[in-house]
Amino acid sequence: MLRRRFSSRHGKVAVTTVAAATFLFSVGGWRSSVIAADASTTTKAKTVAAASKTAGVNPAARAVAASSTPLPRVQKKVNDFGVPQVALINTAIQKGWSDHNLAPSKQATDGEWCRRVYLDVVGRVPTVDELTAYLGDHRNDKRERLVDLLLSDKYNDEYTRNWSTIWTNILIGRTGGNERKSLVDREGMTKYLTDTLKYNKPYDQMARELITAVGSVRPSDDDFNGASNFLADKMAENGIQATAKTSQIFLGMAVQCTQCHNHPFNEYKQNQFWEMNAFFRQTKIEPLDDSDGKKKKRVARLVNKDFKGEGGNASKAEIYYELRNGKLKVAYPVFVDGTSLAAVYAKKGEDFGDHGDLKDINRREELTKLVLASREFDRAIVNRMWAHFLGYGFTKPIDDIGPHNPPSNPELLDQLGKSFRESGFDLKKLMRWIALSEPYGLSSQIAGRNQDDDPSLGAKPMFSRFYLRQMEAEQLYESLITATKADNTVGKDQARDLKERWTRQFATAFGTDENDESTTFNGSIPQALTLMNGELVRRATGNQPGSMLAKVAGDTKMDNAQKIRYLYMAGLSRVPTKKELAISNELLVAHQGKVGLALQDIWWAVLNTNEFILIH
Repeated sequence: MLRRRFSSRHGKVAVTTVAAATFLFSVGGWRSSVIAADASTTTKAKTVAAASKTAGVNPAARAVAASSTPLPRVQKKVNDFGVPQVALINTAIQKGWSDHNLAPSKQATDGEWCRRVYLDVVGRVPTVDELTAYLGDHRNDKRERLVDLLLSDKYNDEYTRNWSTIWTNILIGRTGGNERKSLVDREGMTKYLTDTLKYNKPYDQMARELITAVGSVRPSDDDFNGASNFLADKMAENGIQATAKTSQIFLGMAVQCTQCHNHPFNEYKQNQFWEMNAFFRQTKIEPLDDSDGKKKKRVARLVNKDFKGEGGNASKAEIYYELRNGKLKVAYPVFVDGTSLAAVYAKKGEDFGDHGDLKDINRREELTKLVLASREFDRAIVNRMWAHFLGYGFTKPIDDIGPHNPPSNPELLDQLGKSFRESGFDLKKLMRWIALSEPYGLSSQIAGRNQDDDPSLGAKPMFSRFYLRQMEAEQLYESLITATKADNTVGKDQARDLKERWTRQFATAFGTDENDESTTFNGSIPQALTLMNGELVRRATGNQPGSMLAKVAGDTKMDNAQKIRYLYMAGLSRVPTKKELAISNELLVAHQGKVGLALQDIWWAVLNTNEFILIH
């Protein structure tokens, strides 16, 4: 394949079959990526001499030169950084290893850990300068310093961009606002989340605003409320999806199928679904036309209105649901723990809590109070955040917690939930605790006594190693942009539009009553590069004047070995192994001194590796 690629792009260049096959094996398989950061001292020795001659050279050359200095690759001692919650995590996870006779993998190398924390916190790989700065830090608290830096004002714009994308996909899906039938304004959702995350709004306040929102989803309207987008597409059929998604996202409870019958495999009952659904019956949708002359699109306004009940009596605003045998049953607002509004307001009258008039009871506001007070609320977000950073939550799936699906470490989940609540629902603090923990700092390599710790085969995750996972489409896009600096060739608005169009290609809405959607993003870099709209990719991987490759190739302050190292650091956050460097040199020879073309092929191969797309 590599031979064909050379022939198609460069015509006259012929690379031997052996060299091509060896090069692909060298950088293309996961075997190289799990040993990648263990670049041999022999490779380093070759480049140190060249790097030592670069005093006074440009920043790119200095970055490569600095990376050649012998550095401690591994965080040798487990450190809780004096943070009680980090110590709590480490102690609980270590106990799990002991109870299951597991030995953890070694600590990840500095390059591996640096790369993963950049991807998880700001959604992209580190630049060569950022990586070099971290590798050159010899202090024992360097990991703590980097986590705090990524959560600081310096990176707040990137943090906000990354997490607003994540939460947009959680709350409205990747297709929300992109489908013609959708009532969501995706820009409005993103704007709300950007403003929320930029100032680290407490998570309980964010949840309250989303569950109780009223107003237009459209930013141009006077009554715009971006939080309204959460429920805008979920109020069909009397709010079935509002019931299901609110329970799933904020309580970690999968109750969708109980709308028709008691769950066959867990404790959830049909009456519980409809009693939760009763909280949403005062909520109505007012469709708004959003046509611009070129395309027809509807959006919505979310409003609260008096609910007279299905029997027409607002003082006893009941709803009815049908059992599988055809019988009708009545339901009133009752939370999943059995707390009814009738009981909450019993002192005001036997049926006061069941009133449907807004002047008496605002049901969504009452639901929010119950949600935020429940322990399921804090445990659900801890489980979700843990899964984001560690690849798996304490349960699988992360939004289905209960006696039927107990957490792998229930005590830790419970204690972290309490600590998060006591922190004032501070999301950045929760991220900090997890990112500084021992399990997050482990290598992805399997050790002698943890090969059975494999959640992909159905085992409960014990986090004795870092589980490999694929980048999300948005992470891949941002990492390609960071590694290639391709965004330097387009304006800010154009760059945003390119990203939206690119990621939109992978999501497909099924149109079911569960608002299901699918992603066709399978992690293939060739697929990604092919699907990305042409010119940006050509600039990203091309060597035309002004491109990253052209600048590296034309940099007279770096020798060829340093240029190859720079590409590896930009793409894989490591230096090439001795074998990779040797094959790269063969390609340089094959290109008969045309350094730019040789680097272009090396760069293309680096971006095509499993190592580039995997978080490891």
